[in-house]
Amino acid sequence: MKRTLFFSLLSFMLFAGAWHQASACTNFIVGKKASADGSVICSYNADSYGAFMHLYHYPRARHQPGEMRKVFEWDTNKYLGEIPEAAETWNVIGNTNEWQLTIGETTFGGREEMVDTTGIIDYGSLIYIALQRSKTAREAIEVMTTLVEQYGYCSEGETFTICDPNEAWIMEMMGCASDRTISKERTVWVAMRVPDDMICGHANQSRITTFMPAKKQKKGQETVLWSKNVVSYAKKMGWYDGNDHDFSYNAAYAAPDFSGRRICDARVWQFFRRYADGMDRYIPWAAGIEKDAEPMPLWVKPNRLLTVQDVQAAMRDHYEGTPFDVSDQSDIPEDLGGGIWQMPYRPTPLYFEVDGKKYFNERPTSTQQTAWTFVSQMRSWLPREVGGCFWFGNDDGNMVAYTPVYCCSTRQPQCYSGKGADDITFSMDNAFWVENWVSNMVYPRYSALFPDLQQVRDSLEQSYFAQQKFIEEQAQQIADANERAEFLTSYSCRKADEMISRWRQLATYLIVRHNDMAVRPVDSKGQFQRSPYGLGARVQRPGYPEGFRRQLVRQTGEKYLKPGE
Repeated sequence: MKRTLFFSLLSFMLFAGAWHQASACTNFIVGKKASADGSVICSYNADSYGAFMHLYHYPRARHQPGEMRKVFEWDTNKYLGEIPEAAETWNVIGNTNEWQLTIGETTFGGREEMVDTTGIIDYGSLIYIALQRSKTAREAIEVMTTLVEQYGYCSEGETFTICDPNEAWIMEMMGCASDRTISKERTVWVAMRVPDDMICGHANQSRITTFMPAKKQKKGQETVLWSKNVVSYAKKMGWYDGNDHDFSYNAAYAAPDFSGRRICDARVWQFFRRYADGMDRYIPWAAGIEKDAEPMPLWVKPNRLLTVQDVQAAMRDHYEGTPFDVSDQSDIPEDLGGGIWQMPYRPTPLYFEVDGKKYFNERPTSTQQTAWTFVSQMRSWLPREVGGCFWFGNDDGNMVAYTPVYCCSTRQPQCYSGKGADDITFSMDNAFWVENWVSNMVYPRYSALFPDLQQVRDSLEQSYFAQQKFIEEQAQQIADANERAEFLTSYSCRKADEMISRWRQLATYLIVRHNDMAVRPVDSKGQFQRSPYGLGARVQRPGYPEGFRRQLVRQTGEKYLKPGE
């Protein structure tokens, strides 16, 4: 479908449904038989407008009977209540733990009346409590669902990615409102195991539809798990009156509207499109215009086996090569939202009004409000300290080098710790602020500055992957598990230290090279050139990119035409 035709179809649209500001994350999932090396892989962009986030760490601990854990809402730091501690909790670094278990999420909202304001566990706290208390994905599902049933779930509808070295699961959860006279149950949820040879994703839209298995499942080998009230609650509320086996979770609790499809599912569609055949048939679904468009499947089989690098690339996507492309590189750009230097990002909010009509910005996977991003690699055939490699970046995935943090790490790299910095306190020693400093220089002058950032980013990542096998072989030669963990912790911290040092250099390089919209020439080694007299070589003045020049002339006609031309 041509871009011009495609967008002319949108010009008449008025869009329904509110969009929750924090609902902007993305998760991708790769089963172990869909990956090149047998890893289970999952990813997460944590997107939240204005939020300062760091790499979390919870050390392994033993707790006394009666010891309580205070629960603070992840988004706001509001105190919610307390629950009993587990007798033993596991080491957690970021969103993975020492057993390689990894959990991510995206918020889909759903029916507002289902939020349980009396609950004392929110979605973020639920993730980190489960990571501290679980060894496997199945155990995490049991821990999470038991906790919210006992203490109440106070967040909106949530989709969780729950993976271990052998299995990948997607679980969707909502509360059952605050009024216990309506329902004694506290949550409705369903969890589905992603087939090993498939890839899956979610991005703030409930993705699970029908799920009831055709035959009874064997205990411990289930591929679908659900709350006993998941259908009956919808029937009680008058939202469904059909056969249990025909029940669709998202149709009852979070039906996809325009926002759910175009602003959310389209990101999953693009992930599928990158690595699976036949996805163009779902363009109408992703576009969100045709009411009866064919729904996109929950998972698809990739046309080749995927690597960690493939998933990292998907986390950097701006819909390149699709009808939704915001990185318009044509001779005459149709979308001036990218500015002079063709920025593939758009300012928030997602919707804006002109003359009483509502318009929207595309929302690709890679977005400026990402606070941190990860790609988690889980490998069952390696010692668990070695098998879990958590590739982490503290800003938009397109603008950072994912550094390796091993799941056994007993301390955070200093630059990822959050010490000495917060959302209103800048620090040159903090990765969030240094990486945001660089990216915010690059965003408005993207086509001019991004190639310099990309060169540094890719060079660092290539070095990490080149070292990975050697480092892991060294770690496996260490017999003592604690010493092995310390070896990998030190390596993880060292790589993060090297990254932030290189990023500080990049920041100063960018301001020197691209000062005042000119470009200082460099030699083949990237060193600034000097004149024969010792000064900096004369700057180059590239002016407007070609596409923008043509667009400017097309819009202004002969207003700026030089006389006599």
